[in-house]
Amino acid sequence: MEEFKENKQVKVPTHVSIIMDGNGRWAKLRGKERVFGHSNGVESVRASVEAAVENGVRYLSLFAFSEENWGRPADEVNTLMGLMLKAIADEVDSLKKQRVRFRVLGDLSRLEPSLVKAIHDAEVYTVPDSGEDPVLDLIIFLSYSGKWDILQAAKKLAFDYMSDPAGLEKVDASEFASRLVTAGIPDPDLIIRTSGESRISNYLLWQAAYSELLFVDTLWPDFRKEDFRSALEEYSKRDRRYGKVK
Repeated sequence: MEEFKENKQVKVPTHVSIIMDGNGRWAKLRGKERVFGHSNGVESVRASVEAAVENGVRYLSLFAFSEENWGRPADEVNTLMGLMLKAIADEVDSLKKQRVRFRVLGDLSRLEPSLVKAIHDAEVYTVPDSGEDPVLDLIIFLSYSGKWDILQAAKKLAFDYMSDPAGLEKVDASEFASRLVTAGIPDPDLIIRTSGESRISNYLLWQAAYSELLFVDTLWPDFRKEDFRSALEEYSKRDRRYGKVK
């Protein structure tokens, strides 16, 4: 299949976001514990990053761990955080070589200090050299929820206008969005959810207002480059009108 960035007849989304779902079911089908699915999902992340770079996508964001996921059994949560720590260590050099900038967004105050440090170090390490732009921004949403994001932005706004409440009348959507954790990042053009579930599960509630949604049956550990390209093909067929008439 011809790569999208070389095909002028198709529309390439600037920002693709993926809700990575189905790890537990994938493991259960193989008679394994849920963590086995999470571990194998790392290869799908690698494949998606490579596919995004190859097809000219500029931003790729992945929903790795929601605020609600803290309610899972402690051993599963600890394993997931350990996998994140290991994945950062294993992949950061490859990301740097590919000029992929790594970023993590969410309520990081709930993470262990060792993971916070690893995230910070990887973010600094993958910042492009002077005079260069990243080929891809890889954004991991960790300990994140859309409602939390909107709430923390509203609190920031209230604090900023504490001494000028009348000024709130002039606040528009753009100024509010500048206080979301995604400030400076374009809203996702395409959101993909794997595993056949048809919901966005408290993810990017503000930012997804005009995103194209695609729900695929593939379980996340089976998601590969061809699945990513098929999603881009489907997106290319969509007619985005943003409430207007063309």
